[in-house]
Amino acid sequence: MEFFSEEIRITIQIILIDLVLSADNAVIIGMAASQFDPEIRKKVLIIGTALAVVFRILFSAMTAYLLQFQGIRTIGGILLFWVAYKLYVDILKEKKDQTAELNKYQIKEEERKNYRKAITTVVIADITLSFDNVIAVAGTAGTNYGLLIFGLALAIILMVTLANAISVYIKKHKWIGWLGLLSILWVAGDLIWDDIKLLL
Repeated sequence: MEFFSEEIRITIQIILIDLVLSADNAVIIGMAASQFDPEIRKKVLIIGTALAVVFRILFSAMTAYLLQFQGIRTIGGILLFWVAYKLYVDILKEKKDQTAELNKYQIKEEERKNYRKAITTVVIADITLSFDNVIAVAGTAGTNYGLLIFGLALAIILMVTLANAISVYIKKHKWIGWLGLLSILWVAGDLIWDDIKLLL
């Protein structure tokens, strides 16, 4: 029964983390894709997202493996504290101007019809922005690879379907964002504490 309760807690944490991080990331990816001409935008989003999913799966497997090692968990925990701060600034403080974030993926006027450039931009945006999501989910799931796969699948589904709606909902109901932020802080603390226990 104790193990079951722990598994339920981890599942809830993963759902909260995916809700707040996947939605925020997908909004920026959509903004990056919106720079390109409408005739290629839809196809670019489909192909770019499919490629990004492949990279996300590989990155998740690598992250889950690395987080088993002492020292790496502390680094992951510190990165998650930064992710929590970024989430607080982006969502909970209602940052209205996302221009600075979008500027990282800004393209020139003459490249708006460039199919290869469009796909590359979307893939790079997703890989960059999914970094926080992958570390948080992998850190939460630990060696439970079933929950890791669940968290990864949920993040992908949310990203390609309900991201914009979830983003708007979270901004209206900030308590969800706060729960997600607290879940990330919990995981960060757990990762660092696991390393400290080995030194005691």
